[in-house]
Amino acid sequence: MAHFRLVAIPGDGVGPEVVEAAAGVLDAAVAAAGGRIEWQEIIVGGRAIDAYGVAIQPEDVETCRSADAVLLGAVGGAKWDDPKAPVRPEQALFALRGGLGLFANLRPVSVHPALMDSSPLRPALLRDVDLLMVRELTGGIYFGERTEAGDGAENRAASDSLPYSEAEVRRIVRLAFELATARRRKVTQVDKANVLATSRLWRQVTDEVARAFPDVSLEHRLVDSTAMLLVTRPAAFDVIVTENLFGDILSDEASVLAGSLGMLPSASLGERQTTHGTFGLYEPIHGSAPDIAGQDVANPIGTILSCAMLLRWSLGLAEAADAVERAVAAALDDGFRTRDLMPEHASLAAHLIPVGTRGMAAAIGERLTAPAAVGR
Repeated sequence: MAHFRLVAIPGDGVGPEVVEAAAGVLDAAVAAAGGRIEWQEIIVGGRAIDAYGVAIQPEDVETCRSADAVLLGAVGGAKWDDPKAPVRPEQALFALRGGLGLFANLRPVSVHPALMDSSPLRPALLRDVDLLMVRELTGGIYFGERTEAGDGAENRAASDSLPYSEAEVRRIVRLAFELATARRRKVTQVDKANVLATSRLWRQVTDEVARAFPDVSLEHRLVDSTAMLLVTRPAAFDVIVTENLFGDILSDEASVLAGSLGMLPSASLGERQTTHGTFGLYEPIHGSAPDIAGQDVANPIGTILSCAMLLRWSLGLAEAADAVERAVAAALDDGFRTRDLMPEHASLAAHLIPVGTRGMAAAIGERLTAPAAVGR
């Protein structure tokens, strides 16, 4: 029986609920493939600040490093939302990404046909949407030097630097091209090259990498025009690669295509290989949503689809990943909806089945089909 070691980080807000729901589906998918998961749970984020005075303990980073993969819920909330606080929940994310060498964030965006009415965009714009955001995670403005404005009443000023090296750009761009070769062979590199020196570096390096992939088309786009096209011609994109800040913003914008933030998964990957695949951290793109925490209403699909990515990338179980994705699609086709996916008009909701977090996970679990067994 194949044995996998995973770390669960429930986090804050709805994080514990969606992680519990998704872990059950993941356990079932691995068991159907003839494997077994050994889980270890750690406290990170706001709960860790309350318990330890830090967002993450150094030993917990090492615990994650020793695992095959990490499943994360969400961190943060109003309780810890003071921007001047020296310790903040999101520091845990920076520590994990930097400490574990997770430089690439992959965010696939597609639209299930049954959810087109949940999107604010016209259905005609949503047909054939299938894009992949590739966001650089360990460089850029989030990691640059900064000066704070201070508490003075007049003439306040602050600054943030946006550093990138050629090596940082080259590795993420190369990954984007490699991923595009298995898709529709188109890369869109997004920047602000008319203003930023770092963006001009991104363009130079991207052009150099592109020469090694002659069968993949490349276009450069400014971030503002990309933001417009994401909601006017989203089906035109295949693989979008960009820097840390732009990727953070654009991927959240793209979530409206799928109808809800709760629908979209993500994988944060590095270069380290384990016995089974590429080590990674997997999480939904939504936040902790403390206003609905503990109410069994959060949508677990983004977390469950993150588990499908975990199966494919980190555990080497592509067939099990396919089975999870089919089960999600089947549950949606059969009319199961969490609150965020329910249409506003009663006539459109009449044939649907409203469920909570646990109910949606149960519906998906019931629709899992057994993939081929893994090595024993």
